[in-house]
Amino acid sequence: MEINHRDAEYQIAWYKLGRHKFNGAYFYSKEICSNIIPNVKTDRNWITVKAGTKGADHSICFVHDNVKFEETYSYMRKYEDVIYVVGLPDMVERAEQFGKAIYLPLSVDVKYVKQFRRTKTKDTAIAGRKSPQWHEEFGIPEDTDTIGLLPRSEFLGRMAKYKKVYAIGRTAIEAKILGCEILPFHPRLMDTELWQVLDNKEAAEMLQKMLDEIDGGGDADM
Repeated sequence: MEINHRDAEYQIAWYKLGRHKFNGAYFYSKEICSNIIPNVKTDRNWITVKAGTKGADHSICFVHDNVKFEETYSYMRKYEDVIYVVGLPDMVERAEQFGKAIYLPLSVDVKYVKQFRRTKTKDTAIAGRKSPQWHEEFGIPEDTDTIGLLPRSEFLGRMAKYKKVYAIGRTAIEAKILGCEILPFHPRLMDTELWQVLDNKEAAEMLQKMLDEIDGGGDADM
């Protein structure tokens, strides 16, 4: 079973987000379903997004909320034998409150992103979802360009034009592939080495090894 971005309940909530619907969790789920799940052998269920309070026993749950994790995923406590996949090392201990947790570095579809490489014609931008407090809290100049939440191809095409970007997570990885310099700004995430370029299919191999250690190795049915 898969609970993913195609789930009806998730789709309804996604459309209600309006201009904010082009978010990282949605696009990551699409790549997980296309590039990771088909390359991992397991009998576990997959949860790639939060679709209301839907869950499943014996599942792999990808965590997208690193700020309000405990609140966002509290509904998952009722399910047994869940493996939480987190994209930041410091999230493992928090996720272990609910069950097993593993750190799988964030990954992207490298081949897809590469096609958007462009000549750099602009200087600096903030890329991705921005909080109104970022300028005040993190000291980012007020006149910095912003590339907001957009359809995937449009977002990557715009970001590729910039020499430097303020970005975190998968956006930062994509920016690196596009030849942008990553500017640190978030106190918790100042180490830009967190954002190493990793392809989804390489991540699938890493995940397979970790699952084999937990579940006893590749005898599970697909």
